[in-house]
Amino acid sequence: MLVVDAQIHIWTGHLPANAVHRQVTDYTADDVLKEMDEGGVDAAVIHPPSWDPNAGALALEAARQHSNRLSILGNFPLDKPESQGLIDGWKDQPGMLGLRFTFLQEHQQTWLTDGTMDWLWPAAEKAEIPVALMAGNSLPAIGQVAERHPGLKLIIDHLGRSGRATDDEAWANLGELLALARYPNVAVKATGAPSYSSHPYPFSNIHQYLRQLYDAFGPDRLFWGTDITRMPCSWSQCVTMFTEELPWLSERDKELIMGRALCNWLGWDLQG
Repeated sequence: MLVVDAQIHIWTGHLPANAVHRQVTDYTADDVLKEMDEGGVDAAVIHPPSWDPNAGALALEAARQHSNRLSILGNFPLDKPESQGLIDGWKDQPGMLGLRFTFLQEHQQTWLTDGTMDWLWPAAEKAEIPVALMAGNSLPAIGQVAERHPGLKLIIDHLGRSGRATDDEAWANLGELLALARYPNVAVKATGAPSYSSHPYPFSNIHQYLRQLYDAFGPDRLFWGTDITRMPCSWSQCVTMFTEELPWLSERDKELIMGRALCNWLGWDLQG
C-alpha cells in the first residue's frame, strides 16, 4: 500500500509561531525522511509554514532532491497584485503540485468573502492548479467558489476543523462540511485527526465523524495525512488509526485514502 501524507511542514532557523507545533528551531527534510521511514510513510506533501520566511525555498530544494518522496503545495501573498503573475508557470517549479492558503492573521480572515481572492479562482481553474484551504470557519463560502468554478479542484484542510477544540465540540460545523460533498470538485484532507480527540489511541470517539465524512465524500475525495509536528502520537499510529482501527474501510478504500486518491487529485505520479 502506498502511504502518502497529505500535509507536513519543514523549516529552519525559527520556532513555530503556533505553540501546538514542536518547539524546535529546525525540522528539516532529513528529519522528515527519517521519521517517515520509521513510521511506514512513503511520501509526503510539504506545506511551507508561515513562521519561516525561507520555507518556500527550503521546500523547493527538498522536493528537488527527493522528487520521489516529497512534493509541495505552495503559497504567495494573495493581497499583492504582483502575485497574479505567478500563476502561469507555477507548477513548472520542482515538485510544485498546487497552492495552499491559511487565514491565520486577523486581516486575512475576510479574504474568502471580501473580494481579495476573487482573482485567484478563475486563474487557478484555467491553469489546473489545485487549491487547499484551511478555512473551517468559512465552509459555505468555499461551496460558492466550488459551484462557480466546477473545474477548480479544492481541498479542505484538517477535516474542516478550526481552532483547538476536541471531541464533540470540535465537530460543531460538521454539517457545513458534509454539505460540500455535493460538489465533485471538493475534497477533504483527513489531516490532524488525532488532535481532535482527547482520548488515547486509537481516538475512537471521533471515528463516527470520520465515517460520516467517508460516507459523504467517498474514498476518492478523502485524503489521509498528519501535520505530524503537532500530533499527540507517532507517525506509525497516525497510519494504523486508519489502516487497522476503521473496520468499515475496505482494502480498496485504504489504498485510495492512504495515498492513491491524493496523488490522483494532485497529479503526482508516484509509482509503487
